[in-house]
Amino acid sequence: QVQLVESGGGLVQAGGSLRLSCVVSGRTFNSYNVAWFRQAPGNEREFVAAVKWNNAATYYADSVKGRFTISRVGATTSLQMNSLKPEDTGVYYCATEASRQQNNPSRAPKDYDFWGQGTQVTVSS
Repeated sequence: QVQLVESGGGLVQAGGSLRLSCVVSGRTFNSYNVAWFRQAPGNEREFVAAVKWNNAATYYADSVKGRFTISRVGATTSLQMNSLKPEDTGVYYCATEASRQQNNPSRAPKDYDFWGQGTQVTVSS
């Protein structure tokens, strides 16, 4: 049984930092790309960042590049979020891509088959 458990969300002022963590169990973590997505009320779920299955590369949405850092150590994938803005507010989800060892992580939620429960991030202005 594959499980993804997220932690680390919360309320922070603009300009502050938060660190999210996602622990994957039940799946060979070093064979699947892992990504973070977020969803604000009334919006579609959007890609934030991903780390390649072999830990060789990372990928970011333009809106977070230079502020967020994704990293993976063993089964734990983290998202360090700095210089947070009110527009970063939303529920953050980690997910594993359905296909093994994909060369370039997909940015489409439909290509991910296992998801965490989500963690709320609220950035106040």
